[in-house]
Amino acid sequence: MRAIPRKGKEPYLTFYNIVGFYPHDLSLYQQAVAHKSSSIRLNNGQWVNNERLEFLGDAILDAIIADILFKKFENKKEGFLTNMRSRIVQRDTLNKLGLELGLDKLLISSTRNVAHNTNMYGDALEALIAAIYLDQGYRVAKKFVFDTLIKEHLDIEDVVKNEVDFKSRLIEWGQKIKVDVRFDLIKSYYDENHNPIFHSNVYIADVEIATGIGYSKKESHQKAAEQALKLIEEDESFEDKILNARSGKVSQDISDIDTIQPVV
Repeated sequence: MRAIPRKGKEPYLTFYNIVGFYPHDLSLYQQAVAHKSSSIRLNNGQWVNNERLEFLGDAILDAIIADILFKKFENKKEGFLTNMRSRIVQRDTLNKLGLELGLDKLLISSTRNVAHNTNMYGDALEALIAAIYLDQGYRVAKKFVFDTLIKEHLDIEDVVKNEVDFKSRLIEWGQKIKVDVRFDLIKSYYDENHNPIFHSNVYIADVEIATGIGYSKKESHQKAAEQALKLIEEDESFEDKILNARSGKVSQDISDIDTIQPVV
């Protein structure tokens, strides 16, 4: 991979137009837009893609959003902050932001059917945030997230008002493939601060799929539904497994569908 050394020229200018500054280490940014289906070769001969940067960027983005929300909502409890963060960094939001930034035009990929791989834009965005962090540090990464992503493309107040109804989406999915979706409250108790805590499970075709934990029964249902939808999205064979379970071809709870760990 050959990097053009003169700033103001391509490919420096391309990334400048997205992040608002010229990269120091251009290879990090080029790696960030290299999908795993199309690894690129660095000057040192190493073949890389954006998977490792995506891993780091996911953690950095979580920390930045938590930082921003903690300072913006001084009187809100941990449950509200956690719920807000999860809605901001959810895959649908990141994919949308990646597209609005124009990462689809930079993404290097040999994947044939991009329509069924739209998560690659959100993945590339997380990788880009990691590249900024490694190249410029946390402060610049936070400024990019706040000034470019949130101020220009994402209104936090709108996120507060427009909660995604994961439960309704999951029930609609069940109706579409003609399987029952059921939510059961498993237990409730008070934490050390006397806040009520609710644990709920979601069952699809009587198979336990995911657990949700929240500060209300409704929130625990939403959390469980969100995790179930994530599993459906990530496992292309999920629907077949559920239909097999319903028809009695699988005699036990689907052993090869791992129940996602509960998330508060």
